[in-house]
Amino acid sequence: MEASAKLKFVHLSPQKARLVADQIRGLPVERAVELLRFSNKKAAAIIKKVLESAIANAEHNEGADIDELKVRTICIDQGPTFQRWRARARGRANQILTPTTHITLTVSDN
Repeated sequence: MEASAKLKFVHLSPQKARLVADQIRGLPVERAVELLRFSNKKAAAIIKKVLESAIANAEHNEGADIDELKVRTICIDQGPTFQRWRARARGRANQILTPTTHITLTVSDN
């Protein structure tokens, strides 16, 4: 039994999100939630919400026992980059690039 949750277009660099995702991959969900709760990274709070959503999906849709669930896969993909311009001196402009991230998380009981 598997359940998943997705979050798209998060204003966060994929590289920064992967640092947190690598820490929880393969862990039991209780341990993963606890690790994310005490992490100082911005990505930890976002991934924690996605993990809690996947747990709720497993419990509601599949009738799974929460104590047996593990983080099976967590995939951090790059989304579109938002481009804006900031005015600079002497009529010039600088480009502001804001990366986005797509997060896909799957929990499983085996």
